Amino acid sequence: MEDPDVVIVGAGADGPAAAARLAREHGLDVLVLEAGPWHGNSKWPKPHADAGGTVSTDPDDLDGKLMDEQFTHREADANDPTWGYLRVGPADHSRAPWFRNLHQNAFIWQVSAVGGTSVHYFGNHPRAYPYAVDEQPHWPISYEELVPYYQLNEEVTSSQQAPITAKEEVFIEGAKNAGYDRIDTKNVTETGWRPQINSVEVPGRETSNGQPLDSEYDGSFSYDDGFRGDTLVGDHFQGSSTPVDAPVRDKARKSSNVGWVPRALDATADPEMGNVALRPNTFVTNVNTVEGAGALEATGVDYRDTWSGKTGTIEADAVVLAAGCIESPRLWLNSGLPDDGWVGKGLTTHWFDWVVGVYSDETIAEINPEARHMDPYVGQNSAVRFDKPGVGGMEDIGMSPGLVSYADYLFTRAGYSFDVEVDPDEPWDTRGYVVGEELKRRMSNYRQTKALLILTDDLPRQDNGVSLDGTFSDEHGAVPKVRWEPHPDDDAKRDELARIAARIHRAAGAEHVHRCDWPPLLLHMQSSMGMGRVLDSNAEAYNVDRLFVADHSALANGVGGPNPTNSGQALALRTADRIASLYF
Repeated sequence: MEDPDVVIVGAGADGPAAAARLAREHGLDVLVLEAGPWHGNSKWPKPHADAGGTVSTDPDDLDGKLMDEQFTHREADANDPTWGYLRVGPADHSRAPWFRNLHQNAFIWQVSAVGGTSVHYFGNHPRAYPYAVDEQPHWPISYEELVPYYQLNEEVTSSQQAPITAKEEVFIEGAKNAGYDRIDTKNVTETGWRPQINSVEVPGRETSNGQPLDSEYDGSFSYDDGFRGDTLVGDHFQGSSTPVDAPVRDKARKSSNVGWVPRALDATADPEMGNVALRPNTFVTNVNTVEGAGALEATGVDYRDTWSGKTGTIEADAVVLAAGCIESPRLWLNSGLPDDGWVGKGLTTHWFDWVVGVYSDETIAEINPEARHMDPYVGQNSAVRFDKPGVGGMEDIGMSPGLVSYADYLFTRAGYSFDVEVDPDEPWDTRGYVVGEELKRRMSNYRQTKALLILTDDLPRQDNGVSLDGTFSDEHGAVPKVRWEPHPDDDAKRDELARIAARIHRAAGAEHVHRCDWPPLLLHMQSSMGMGRVLDSNAEAYNVDRLFVADHSALANGVGGPNPTNSGQALALRTADRIASLYF
């Protein structure tokens, strides 16, 4: 595509949603540039070893069986931050990941690829708490205005209540016994528990014998044998190419590369719609501008091919940054665009923690008389949650054992558990690292162990954010320097949620409760280019006309604690409508 109406920088969770909306509803030609690789596309059969093609415009290029080959079920293959197929770095795996200067005990967990970090998420798709939109003074639009876009996004991503398996029954038992009621709305204003809203198709919609899936089903779980929907294999964090053999668009978990990318490419085949072209392995290094009527105007971008090093320029009538909370402000600052003090600032991330309960066989058998165990690797990774607007929430988690051993016992800022004294008034028994023989003993009870992930509300603070490193540069300019420290109010909220989690475990009958006390994990990042700070109510830059932001960085805060993917995509859909209304 030589002359797009709109160029979008980034094909992560939100960019493809904006592209599809611009082409399908407004007839615009859109070029999407992605710095990372494209998995499951026949033009790039070996995305980490060979440069492959240059651009894809045809949905027939998508190949689900090729994705099956590229996304294995081995945990380290996917999640190793240096050489795993889901990492932040160039597609060429003979080269190092991209460097981010992080001066603290913390971990940034992102993916550069078509689909972005949504490629390795659990699929959780709750909405923001309404108060987090309506009661923030700098947020310029109402929750009510977002609801139609939530509804559209939930339709395209098959978002629905997740199926309950044995591990969720234990959480529900604990939540009920602790005195919490079930919530039956997506717009949460009260405290309680509810089945998780996930962007994963339910299992059993169709099987090889045409019957709903039940415990007697003995088919192959292969798409070619007629299986549809989720296989209840808890591997969503690996990329989740299930059901096997399915076309990309029919994979069960609707990460952006499965949910929105095929829909965007479909537009090109319809003469009534605009065209969408998507080019991976293309790192944008500069936003070009000219002097406009009273303000700068964006005119296009400069880019660099990450395989060949070839550079070029693309002109467009509007530019959309959708590169994420770190790369969008980095590109802005490396382009020398105006900074009034909030560019890259106000970064929020949920102040996570992890509380583990270990149960006896007898206790689990009483709760699950038919299953008699929890089996955390069965079912969707997170299928039930707890919400407390104003404080945050928590999610019941089940995963494969390698990730569980790391998350449950080896990711902490507290020190070794045998050295950490626990206040007898706290509801947990131990805290910190568990290693050696004790780790082996704990993991031997993996099938009767469950964890609760704490997600604390977070508000933007100018001390936290992304700036340019004055010392280190790479081939794309100065590298990003990232800083995030919790406020004392965040610490108090996290402690409150950890105590609730421990009490839910106790109320379900846990014999031992362990608090991990995680260091900062920068995973649910939001608001480093926030509306009301850097952007106006159209998500257009205050200081640069025709320059928009359509990723999680445009969110005004941490949306109260729920996972941000649904909110980021809903806002990107609204931003697409605003771009078309303003300039086309």
